[in-house]
Amino acid sequence: MQFLPSILSSSQQLLKLCASVMVLASMVACGGNPYVESADRNEVVTVGDSIYDLSGEIQLFLEQKAGQTFRNYTQSGAKLTGGSLATAVNVQYADARATDANITTMVMNGGGNDILLPAILSFDPYKCKTTWYRKNLSDKCKSLIEDVYVTDVNLLNQMGNDGINDIIYLGYYHTTGNRANLNQAVDYGVNRLSDACANTTANCTFIESRDTVLSSDVLDDGIHPTTSGSQKLADLIWPHLQPLL
Repeated sequence: MQFLPSILSSSQQLLKLCASVMVLASMVACGGNPYVESADRNEVVTVGDSIYDLSGEIQLFLEQKAGQTFRNYTQSGAKLTGGSLATAVNVQYADARATDANITTMVMNGGGNDILLPAILSFDPYKCKTTWYRKNLSDKCKSLIEDVYVTDVNLLNQMGNDGINDIIYLGYYHTTGNRANLNQAVDYGVNRLSDACANTTANCTFIESRDTVLSSDVLDDGIHPTTSGSQKLADLIWPHLQPLL
């Protein structure tokens, strides 16, 4: 029975791979929902990742509050820049400007997948997960997040230079379940995204969500908001968006 450990090891690796594929499928959602390029308020645009795009409920709740629709370019699986799974946030923004450059208000998020995707799908090359033998976030993961910070500041500066008056930036909440081992990375990343919003030349408001979205507001995948989570996130955004409409 010497072959039994190798069989078990192979089975465990297969299970991990299958789990990663399932998460990937939920994050990219068949390439994401189509762009919404014509709306009641074309000058209000949303860009970002699957926190917005997977269910579309944050956008829906905001539009219900406003009684108006907004353009929406969010894509599940999107990184801030680059990536082959989905249209990146900077490209979403470029696409929105190509359709109608008169953008005054940007509602957005971004940066989470730059950290999350390698940790889940590439066997954590930056060591962003904490474990029993690595209880603190690695320097390599911190370096990755610092790169995301620089990318974010550059994108926000570009938006400001292009004449966008107001940027509302939705921060990430804690991952849950078997994804809770990414929460140190989430905390470090959210703090640096908040810094990016504060340090850009654009007028940027950062929305903190970690104390509001609870584990009961997150799907079983440990990442995406349930309907209650999306409602809470929309409720956080609305006081900042309403005065701009």
